[in-house]
Amino acid sequence: MDEYAVPVLPSRDLAETLAFYTHLGFEPHGDPPERHRYLMVTRGAVELHFWHHPEVDPLSTAASCYVRVRDADALHRAWSSAGVPAEAETGSRLVPPADTDYGMREFSLVDRSGNLLRIGSPLPVP
Repeated sequence: MDEYAVPVLPSRDLAETLAFYTHLGFEPHGDPPERHRYLMVTRGAVELHFWHHPEVDPLSTAASCYVRVRDADALHRAWSSAGVPAEAETGSRLVPPADTDYGMREFSLVDRSGNLLRIGSPLPVP
């Protein structure tokens, strides 16, 4: 993964958020979330920061972040293989890649707090 845009996102439950992103290959940094109201996870050069907000509506997108990667298809396959934890109650899901009219191949991940991560890579040059 390469870069991010808006990295500070709300989380209803920091321990649950940590478990969700650790499952997808992110690593926690700093103190355990039970010691404060803030959490940082990284994967490659991408840092995602979460803050505790118990009233986040899990059925709507609370916040969004755009991540640019080298190969959106490969990352989508990896996360599909890992099995994105999905729950009907919270609506966490992984949406398949699609090509945009502005030259990107993008997919999205909605986590258990309703945060939307849009992930994209430039379309291959024919």
